[in-house]
Amino acid sequence: MNVSQNNQNKQDSDEIDLGKTIGVLIDNRWSIIVITFVFAIFGVIYAVLSTPIYKADALIQVEKKNTGMPALGDIGELFATESSASTEIEIIRSRMILGETVDKLNLTTIVSLDYLPFIGKGISRVKGETKEITVTEFEVPASSINSAYYISILDGEGNYELKNSNDEIILKSQLGERKEKNGFIIEIYNVEAIAGDKFIISKRSKLDAIEWIQQNLTVTERGKQTGILNLSFTGEDRGLNEKIINNISQNYLLQNVARNSAEAENSLQFLNKHLPDIKSQLTIAEDQLNQYRQDNESIDLGLEAKSTLEVMVTIEAQLNELTFKESEISQRFTKEHPAYVALLDKRRTLLNERERLNRQIQKLPKTQREVLRMTRDVEVNQEIYVQLLNKVQELSIVKASTVGNVRILDSAQSYTKAVKPKKSMIVMVTTALGAILAITVALLRAVFHRGVESPDEIEEIGLPVYASIPMSDWQIELEKKQGKKKVSQVSDALLAVSNPADLSIEAIRSLRTSLHFAMLEAKNNILMISGPSPSIGKSFVSANMAAVIAKSGQKVLVIDADMRKGRMEKQMATTYKPGLSAYLSGQVDMSSLIIKPGVDGMDFIGRGEVPPNPSELLMHPRFKKLMDWASDSYDIVIVDTPPVLAVTDPAIVGAHAGTTLMVGRFGQNSIKEIEISKQRFEQNGINVKGFILNAVVRKASSYYGGNYGYYNYEY
Repeated sequence: MNVSQNNQNKQDSDEIDLGKTIGVLIDNRWSIIVITFVFAIFGVIYAVLSTPIYKADALIQVEKKNTGMPALGDIGELFATESSASTEIEIIRSRMILGETVDKLNLTTIVSLDYLPFIGKGISRVKGETKEITVTEFEVPASSINSAYYISILDGEGNYELKNSNDEIILKSQLGERKEKNGFIIEIYNVEAIAGDKFIISKRSKLDAIEWIQQNLTVTERGKQTGILNLSFTGEDRGLNEKIINNISQNYLLQNVARNSAEAENSLQFLNKHLPDIKSQLTIAEDQLNQYRQDNESIDLGLEAKSTLEVMVTIEAQLNELTFKESEISQRFTKEHPAYVALLDKRRTLLNERERLNRQIQKLPKTQREVLRMTRDVEVNQEIYVQLLNKVQELSIVKASTVGNVRILDSAQSYTKAVKPKKSMIVMVTTALGAILAITVALLRAVFHRGVESPDEIEEIGLPVYASIPMSDWQIELEKKQGKKKVSQVSDALLAVSNPADLSIEAIRSLRTSLHFAMLEAKNNILMISGPSPSIGKSFVSANMAAVIAKSGQKVLVIDADMRKGRMEKQMATTYKPGLSAYLSGQVDMSSLIIKPGVDGMDFIGRGEVPPNPSELLMHPRFKKLMDWASDSYDIVIVDTPPVLAVTDPAIVGAHAGTTLMVGRFGQNSIKEIEISKQRFEQNGINVKGFILNAVVRKASSYYGGNYGYYNYEY
């Protein structure tokens, strides 16, 4: 049973917390709406004034490329590779390609109109203003790189000044004139501005310009293994975006063609270098053969010798071809590479076959053997020479017809709609952030707010709540009138007189009834009103409760015992005269203290002049004498005192009072303050009879949190 009850209590507590959270949001709805609206307006302004960023893109096709060496023939296929898309992307983003674009488009020079900070550029764009200058050349000393300079347009004739950041004139020039002075060079060929306009110009390094392009350039492959590269560039100027992409594409295409031509050129140079040597060897071999035939009367070879000669010629040709191939392979690979190993194995096989044929030739007669050897040299050199001539012609044709393996499919085009910022997204995000911030602030304020808002919290510390007095709008208006002018009638200062039907006065009437029974067992008819802190409405409660009791036919005396900061004279619509402080100090007698504020049955004693020692005066026997006289002369005596946590005066007055009530303000005094105040009174032997919760506000958090406070019942 107990476990079930505890679970039920826990569920109820959770529901109350959730309800209170909803109530807090309802109470702060206007601040949440205002903050959210302000953030939304800020988001709209930012979206409108922020600089739009446009994108331009282009398509490039990279065809499959055989990177084997043309002069190697079939064996080149063994180490032919294909250039991957990632390699081509890095080539496009390299300083070799982008550096040419920077030089071509003069991207090291940055020029912009001198706008107002933050909003000037956006306002100018919204107005449709198009002011710009075109700088052909701008150079500065090396020490002035990345420094800002200013170009001031002097008139409509194209005259201008170049100034530094200190507004010092560096040089003067005019449109179309190249001016050089002290290391500064400038030439402007187009001006679309009026006299008085100022432009900011600066020079950045080539590396910085390349880095800027790299930050805004995106190169991706469409799909996988398609070889189609998408180049895109984002920036403020749509025209400049297109120029940059087109120039990058063109630079990449030209370097690709140059690279492919370079391979053919290298092979061609290699062959042309060896061609004269082969021709010379062929001539020497032919001369030697002719001379031997003349000396030995023209010897003919037999069928077997001719067959052997053909095989040997073929082997020698292949060996020479492998020699050329090895010279090219050795520049790219080590001897452990599979292509190099295959070439060496083939050479080893051919050498073994040549050695076998040489042993076979040794069996022939000497004359035929010599003729065979010389004929072999002639035919081998002749075949090699013809082969080289054919290769030279092939490579010459390849070099002349090289177009590269790159093709520009789509030239750069800029989108008309900006890719950034996403205006609708910005407005939505800022509005959401505003709402989240407003809700968070409201909840944090509720979490860290320690002011009492529920009578239940007060009763938990053993202090009964006698009344919850709602906040009165009428009282607020009365206080405004008192602040603007001096009030001379109590009906214009006291709520119980000016508006007896107010909800606050109804609550005080309820307090009067509760107080009647509470004071039956008290030692006297003196009621002391105190509280934990200032500005909580002690004087309001004291004065209006006195007026309500007086209207019931009882004779009431109100004493303002706060001789430090008491201000009940304003509520009683009376002027300062010798008051409590004057009587206690022996300056006047008791009969001079009584003031008639204008309410039948209610008398008032003000605080008088502020004395230097209020606590000591309250401890004087005259105060006891005054209390005894008042108790005998009136049906009830209400004494308004200062805050107990601030001074000791309430503890002194409380010793003479039969009943003590504390007043606390809704949402202002914490439960800890109230508890310490109660303990302070108890330490001085004063029993606090009850508590009055003043200025209660109808809040959704209190309603949904389970605290109903008071009911709005009026005619």
